[in-house]
Amino acid sequence: MKPNAFIFLVFLVTISAAPMVFSQNYIVGEGDVLKITVYDHNDLSQTVRIGGDGTIMVSLLGQVKVEGLSVTAVTEKLTALYADGYLVDPQVNVFIEEFKSRKATILGQVAQPGLYELRHHTTLLELISQAGGLTKDAGALATIKRRDGMAEGSEKDITIDLKALVEKGDTHLNIPIEPGDNIYIQKANMVYVSGEVKKPGVYNCLSDTSVIKAITLAGGFTDKAAPGKVKVIRKVDGREEVMEKVAMDLLVTSDDVIVVPESFF
Repeated sequence: MKPNAFIFLVFLVTISAAPMVFSQNYIVGEGDVLKITVYDHNDLSQTVRIGGDGTIMVSLLGQVKVEGLSVTAVTEKLTALYADGYLVDPQVNVFIEEFKSRKATILGQVAQPGLYELRHHTTLLELISQAGGLTKDAGALATIKRRDGMAEGSEKDITIDLKALVEKGDTHLNIPIEPGDNIYIQKANMVYVSGEVKKPGVYNCLSDTSVIKAITLAGGFTDKAAPGKVKVIRKVDGREEVMEKVAMDLLVTSDDVIVVPESFF
């Protein structure tokens, strides 16, 4: 993948985000810690944690159910409750002190794999950025395992073409990440190009990578190359098979070794 393209897209996503707006839309849940302030009533300001039953204990009001509400909705609910016989024109503010209920896991070819809190509306690219970005060995696909709401306990797989997202700018693939998602960034398939090419080495291969495309990645043929005698060494069922004088449009597979011999004539 092109790192500059990735960095540029992540930069655009980052500067366009509005964390304060997103935090107000955040849906609270068990374990989240809320900071509640009531203007001109310091004695009512407090910090509370949402319990397993989805409720918080609020000064004067007692137990209040908040799980499943946005921060804005919690603010409106507390304001209405305080206004109902307790305070005149109460001005309530609610902020997220700690995010605990919304998390997603990202593994595979990212710099810092692990469990991340979704502090606001988080997209795939934003989560990859939080995880330190893609490694140099990252492949073209990301797989997201997500709870299937249609059947309890079941999951569905969502496959994202990172190459289309990052290099081609197909932003509809930059989907929102949901709590409980497990994202796996696959390792790139590799092909080895050796012999009479300008830059012998290891290169990423995609599903449409042909022999000539791999050779092009390796800088093309040298003046001594014998293009008509290129061979591919491929492992099949644990055994190496050598294909001689292969066609240039032959599609390569992961771990293929392309050998470009020297011409003696």
